[in-house]
Amino acid sequence: MKPTTIYDVAREAGVSIASVSNAINGKGKIGKKKREEILKVMERLNYQPSVIASALTGKKTYTLGLLIPDVANPFFAEIARAVEDIAHSAGYSVITCSTDNQDERVLAYIRLLEQKSVDGILIGTGGGADILAQLAEKPLPTVTIAREVQGLPVSGVATDDFRGATLAAAHLLALGHRRMAVLAEDLKVSSSQERVRGFRFSLFEAGIRLEDRDILPCASSIEDGKRATLELLRREDRPTAVFCSNELLAVGALQAAREAGISVPAELSVVGYDNTLLSTATNPLLTTIAQPIEQMVKLAFELLIGSGQESAGLVPQRIVMQPELVERESTAMPGTAELD
Repeated sequence: MKPTTIYDVAREAGVSIASVSNAINGKGKIGKKKREEILKVMERLNYQPSVIASALTGKKTYTLGLLIPDVANPFFAEIARAVEDIAHSAGYSVITCSTDNQDERVLAYIRLLEQKSVDGILIGTGGGADILAQLAEKPLPTVTIAREVQGLPVSGVATDDFRGATLAAAHLLALGHRRMAVLAEDLKVSSSQERVRGFRFSLFEAGIRLEDRDILPCASSIEDGKRATLELLRREDRPTAVFCSNELLAVGALQAAREAGISVPAELSVVGYDNTLLSTATNPLLTTIAQPIEQMVKLAFELLIGSGQESAGLVPQRIVMQPELVERESTAMPGTAELD
């Protein structure tokens, strides 16, 4: 079957080719009602505008790129879904790329997105700051989400990870815990660094020293959270509470406690980070630090689309959202495991 052309759409809608083009690109003086009629004709005829042709003429492709570490991570899965929903409602498509925080994959995906002539990229991944700095020098609009890169001249939206960790520490301290440990996701990533720093600072202010041996770097997986927690539980001076820098690690901690016959929260309190759907599917339900995912995505999307306008000379914006403690069932006063 011969593919539908812009001429077919114009004939069917009873308008000029220029009107169809304006409807696609949101330009010209075409009215909202007429534009909707044209778009309905396009949908009925299954007409797909040429992305390459649009790019060559300097027009928008209504396509965005999203770089995240791992779509299997519930936090980034929820970010990806929120981006898809908001973008779709605004007429955009999204190409989601899982980078595993690997520099070579970040670079490969950026090249791919450039070839696809996307209108902008949301960066939610780790990886080399030098690669992202090179990207920032290009005319392609870029906004970071849920991460920060020091010195990168682009707008971004993130949660105050230092503050989130202090909330977790304050909660555990108020319950009476004094021996604590941290399961830290990739310490090359700014969010993980800030969560460790915030937790350590709060304990220091309370007169408690968090030793290096009590900060266990982990891969971002349930399995590695379980491995690290079992290591902690084998110690003679095992902790009575563990702060996990994401909820995959927290689930691993709960599994390790169950396997070791340690009661949560009577003998071990567990705090997670992110407040994804996963936190309400555990047994016991997970106490965690909530990030406002939908608000973050909405603001990041608005910054990205806004940066695609004629915005030369605008100073990059840095928006920091405030986290909240969500107390559930996985934390309590220390039980028989607490020693003076």
